[in-house]
Amino acid sequence: MDFVLCQCLGYLLTGFFVESILLEESDVSVSTYAAACALCHAWRTERYILLGAQNPINMTGYIVGALVPIVFTLLLRSSKKVKKRGVPVDVGGEPGYTIRNSGFPSPVETSWEGISTLAELFEQACKQHADKPLLGTRKMILREVEVTEDGRSFEKVHLGDYEWLTYGKTFETVCDFASGLVQLGHKREERVAIFADTREEWFIALQACFRLNVTVVTIYASLGEEALCYSLNETEVTTVICGNKELKKLVNISGQLDTVTRVICMDDEFPSSANSRWTISSFADVKSVGRASPVDADLPLSADVAVIMYTSGSTGLPKGVMMTHGNVLATVSAVMTIVPGLGSKDVYLAYLPLAHILELAAENLISAVGGIIGYGTPLTLTDTSNKIKRGTKGDATVLSPTVMAAVPAILDRVRDGVRKKVDAKGGLAKKLFDLAYSRRLSAINGSWFGAWGLEKFLWDFLVFKKVRAVLGGRIRFLLSGGAPLSADTQRFINICLGAPIGQGYGLTETCAGATFSEVDDTSIGRVGSPLPCSFVKLVDWPEGGYLITDSPMPRGEIVVGGPSVTLGYFKNEEKTKEVYKKVDERGMRWFYTGDVGQFHADGCLEIIDRKKDIVKLQHGEYVSLGKVEAALSISPYVDNIMLHADPFHSYCVALVVAAQHAVEDWASKQGVAFTDFAELCEKEETIKEVLSSLVQIGKKARLEKFEIPAKIKLLSTPWTPESGLVTAALKIKREAIRKAFSEDLAKLYT
Repeated sequence: MDFVLCQCLGYLLTGFFVESILLEESDVSVSTYAAACALCHAWRTERYILLGAQNPINMTGYIVGALVPIVFTLLLRSSKKVKKRGVPVDVGGEPGYTIRNSGFPSPVETSWEGISTLAELFEQACKQHADKPLLGTRKMILREVEVTEDGRSFEKVHLGDYEWLTYGKTFETVCDFASGLVQLGHKREERVAIFADTREEWFIALQACFRLNVTVVTIYASLGEEALCYSLNETEVTTVICGNKELKKLVNISGQLDTVTRVICMDDEFPSSANSRWTISSFADVKSVGRASPVDADLPLSADVAVIMYTSGSTGLPKGVMMTHGNVLATVSAVMTIVPGLGSKDVYLAYLPLAHILELAAENLISAVGGIIGYGTPLTLTDTSNKIKRGTKGDATVLSPTVMAAVPAILDRVRDGVRKKVDAKGGLAKKLFDLAYSRRLSAINGSWFGAWGLEKFLWDFLVFKKVRAVLGGRIRFLLSGGAPLSADTQRFINICLGAPIGQGYGLTETCAGATFSEVDDTSIGRVGSPLPCSFVKLVDWPEGGYLITDSPMPRGEIVVGGPSVTLGYFKNEEKTKEVYKKVDERGMRWFYTGDVGQFHADGCLEIIDRKKDIVKLQHGEYVSLGKVEAALSISPYVDNIMLHADPFHSYCVALVVAAQHAVEDWASKQGVAFTDFAELCEKEETIKEVLSSLVQIGKKARLEKFEIPAKIKLLSTPWTPESGLVTAALKIKREAIRKAFSEDLAKLYT
């Protein structure tokens, strides 16, 4: 016992000096810290020797006491069986290898007795938690523009505390707004579009429409004009609910909108004469009208379409996915069963687009369990976010959330910000951080000799406490989706935030419901076992060389079945038939994802390939490589081009075989000296000129910013069939080119 006490005291004394240095609250010098460490070590060593000298038997006891628990633990760990998270199941439809969640023999449709729609779920929660806060928005204190030394201007905001609506008040507002919609003339069979950034009015408008059984068309606030016009016209929307910023976009395309007659602006200030064809009202006015003339609810059924959600568009124009109340409820119910202890004490920070199924499902789930939703934005998330005025607090600091949904790009930003600050400090602080990180990484990777127990507690308290404060200091669970999460970021968040990350896999077409990693699964590179609402099947793809009979793991195209699988694409029967299979002989509906995966022995899924040349970037945008290449190839400087998109980055790059005549002609006109064409292709001014040409052509072709390559590598040698980089018909061999220029592609992302 004496030895254990000495060990603990040594940790605590050393920890005092570590904390002083890391938190910069003391002028403790490096020599003082080193002396303290030496003193603690010497005292513990002396005590150990004295104990052993006085009583050799005691010495043996200490050794045995230290070794036996370790040996016993190692033996116990080696005999532990792999936990089965997913198990094989016999299903109908196309033959394949199918896995279900090990805890649920049949797919979950609802976790609440008697509840079959989102409208019922919300009303029940509001009655159960009437006096509890639900929706919170920060008060605007100051908005100003800062100008940098190079002349660029940035808007900065100073935001105050959160102001809250209780569940009871929110329900009252939802009822008023629903009544106001009816008084404005909106009919049940007509559709409403919500076109705005995430905010409390978005959620209120959504629930109001659900209460009237009105289908909501969700549209990204960042959607381009062509796709916006297409979405509104295809769904024949009559009422658009938007913010002031989005209203300006609508005005620009007003002449192309066929069915819009009413616009409701979430902001009080808006141009009332924006369009004589529209009736423009404020959000507040609609609530007032409804409060004066209440209308009874017209609640939907489970099979009614709740949302038509437009994807960002993998090829060409976006597609509208039809989601029923039952579809979304199934995903909400399934996620509730696997997030540990989710309930009324949880605080959720909402900042992702509500037009995305991940955020829409998350907010409906949090409200269903009596949690709190505080709204923020990606640009005001932390104290150092771009839009936050220096010296004021970001959303996470003020709200102190316990649970968050995140996309990898946000988590990467947190990781990079922390590392940048640690590197800037340098010296002993950096060495201590690196030591703490490596010790905890060793433990998470399964080593018994990593930082566990008291050492873990000390590192968490002394080193990682400040990192956790970046997101409020109370995060206990993170859900990551929308794009692949890198192993490095996953481990960094696990260690520095001390919270598990549930990495999920799903699509808009499956209401985000497919797989989800459990809280105790610390593996990387996988997306977990099937959600309780889903069956996940692999089917053979012989053309790609992926078969369910492959060893050591079955591989194939990922197919998802269950109540979360949506109805199909709005007014697009051809595409629906291509990827949705009709209900099979057992009543199951299947969606063919086009992704290729493999199942691990414990029933967890890993994504390993994609059937088509379509890549999802870090922020979740889809890039059709062939479409972009076709658009950019008209540049006079381009002889051939291959676009490359990496799911772990937010931008594309490209390999460009330069058209020698055009590039040399430009160089001679600009007076650029070169000895040969290869040298000319390496010059910065040449690369800048070609890239500028690609950007201009991309804009003319109405490509999105993320589709246009941010960096390029100019190549002087043409691709020929003899080189194996193109076919006889001169079509590029994408994989062959990637392998041949792997180093160049990697450099473009550094």
